[in-house]
Amino acid sequence: MIVSIDTDEEAWRLLLPEAAVLATRAVNAAATALDTTPGDTEVDVVLSTDDEVAVLNAQWRGKPKPTNVLSFPAAAGMVLPPGAPRPLGEIILAAGVVAREAAEQDKPLEHHFTHLVVHGFLHIMGYDHQNDDDAEQMESLEKEILANLGIPDPYE
Repeated sequence: MIVSIDTDEEAWRLLLPEAAVLATRAVNAAATALDTTPGDTEVDVVLSTDDEVAVLNAQWRGKPKPTNVLSFPAAAGMVLPPGAPRPLGEIILAAGVVAREAAEQDKPLEHHFTHLVVHGFLHIMGYDHQNDDDAEQMESLEKEILANLGIPDPYE
């Protein structure tokens, strides 16, 4: 699996210099837990600003404010050039929101960031938390994946 990291945001370089390594590790751990055959697939992780995420959140979810993570699954049936990796989707994180939440929740930034990447990956793989049963299933997977990475339960 290819994990492509896109960041132009200086805040991310200052905030979490190892973000690319952490994101790659999180996506690979989540893919392994789901028994997803990586093959020639690609996930894009975009390290963005609160302002950019607020625009996307308003456009796609009707909520004109930044959120910690947005996930956009790739369109089904996409025609790809021969040999091109199959895109699974895009995970977009807002620097300021992620940092504020980690501080407010008294969690290491690395742990909170990793949790959000895992959360975003599960969304692009079709998991959701719109009802109690789905939320319980998704949270259980998150806890399992994070435990495999040595990160404690984020919901405690």
